[in-house]
Amino acid sequence: MKNSWHAWRGLRLEWSRLILPGLHIKRWILLLLVGMLVAGLGFAQLLPAFVHQVGGHAPLVTILTLAFLPEWLRGLLLLGLGFLISGVAVWSLNRSILRALLPGRHTPRDLEMLQTVIQRQRRRQGPRVVAIGGGTGMPQLLRGLREYTDHITAIVTVADDGGSSGRLRRQMGMLPPGDFRNNIAALSEAEDLMTRLFQYRFAGNEVGDGMGVGELAGHSFGNIFIATMAAVTGSFEAGIAESSRVLAVRGQILPSTLEHVCLCAEVCRVTEDGREEWLVVEGESQIPETGGRIIRVFLKPDPARAYPAAIQAILQADLIVAGPGSFFTSVLPNLLVPAIRNAIIAADAPRIYICNVATQRGETDGYTVSDHMRQLRFHAGEAFTTVLANSNYDPSTPAPFNGEWVRLPAPDEEYDYRLFTGDLIDSQRPWRHDARKLAARLMEVYGELQAERLARSTHGRPRPWRSRVGAAGVS
Repeated sequence: MKNSWHAWRGLRLEWSRLILPGLHIKRWILLLLVGMLVAGLGFAQLLPAFVHQVGGHAPLVTILTLAFLPEWLRGLLLLGLGFLISGVAVWSLNRSILRALLPGRHTPRDLEMLQTVIQRQRRRQGPRVVAIGGGTGMPQLLRGLREYTDHITAIVTVADDGGSSGRLRRQMGMLPPGDFRNNIAALSEAEDLMTRLFQYRFAGNEVGDGMGVGELAGHSFGNIFIATMAAVTGSFEAGIAESSRVLAVRGQILPSTLEHVCLCAEVCRVTEDGREEWLVVEGESQIPETGGRIIRVFLKPDPARAYPAAIQAILQADLIVAGPGSFFTSVLPNLLVPAIRNAIIAADAPRIYICNVATQRGETDGYTVSDHMRQLRFHAGEAFTTVLANSNYDPSTPAPFNGEWVRLPAPDEEYDYRLFTGDLIDSQRPWRHDARKLAARLMEVYGELQAERLARSTHGRPRPWRSRVGAAGVS
């Protein structure tokens, strides 16, 4: 009895695996059954002619056609036998496939492996997402998004001029690799190992005498790797593409422009004697260190030519996201490329700005969500009119490091953008987004916007974008 129960349980396990969504097996099983049914109907059409040809009363024909039974009973028996044979064949095929994939006894690890196969299949069917930004914010988003889709395009700023990236830019005349390094690691299959490897920085006393003591000091391995690949392949963009291929990156990482741009800012600051001082700061790394209020940022040369592959990715996207990351020095530089900005506005896809959870010293001191959106509209026009912002300000949560919370609009404040909120913070590092929370909420918002778009196309009545916090509610 016990053996029978285990056999029945194993049979249920095989069939439950077979019908799991995402494997693309059920459709082919159904097609197989339909084909067999059609073949059976064809055989039924030919059978009378065969019987008439050989003689309907021959003993062999009588036995083969079950002519000694009533017609209704013959039909039921043949139909049941056909389904039984089909079921045994499909079940055996399923067992063979699963044994090839999951050899040995069925264990919880088998189910985990099968679930991995299903997740990979679902990711292949995921939306085409374009993420625009740079810095340390974008890798957090990419780490979460890669669980939902394999079709990710990260469009990265090339205005970085500080640290290891700045040194390579000046010494080798290449585009800064730092932001590309971070995103390659975030999208790599072996993300934990690649992050440690790519972020490893050489110290002066770790370089042998034959290489020149201290020449690699301060450089990260990832930057050196990308610089080497660029030299080997002959161009920076080819080096990024080959690096992504070698490291099994899910998706692609593209520059917003191939020009050697310099990010500049108009800053207003108060001097020691109380006067307002207006100045222009050149260099991405210098802007946060100047102090004062950033009025606007711009690129030199202006206009910068967009990278064509980035334009193509934007126009083909199902979802376009900007942020999170340093607002003035990582997110906006991409939108200052006119063709990038215009492509976003022209794209037939939801466009969502992900607001930082905390302010950044020297860039967004005292900023609220509405302040971010005002500056975004000033620099990029109507590129983004929807924002996803954090709503978790639990007093028990540690305060953001070296900053303060980016607050939602006040209850009586009117605003001209669409606002979605959620608990997005990392409980251990509350000044950053939690990758899984952020991606999960972003995909929820994407689903809501897609449903609304479908409803509008069906009923022809667009939903108004202006909303209020409080009485009208926040999505």
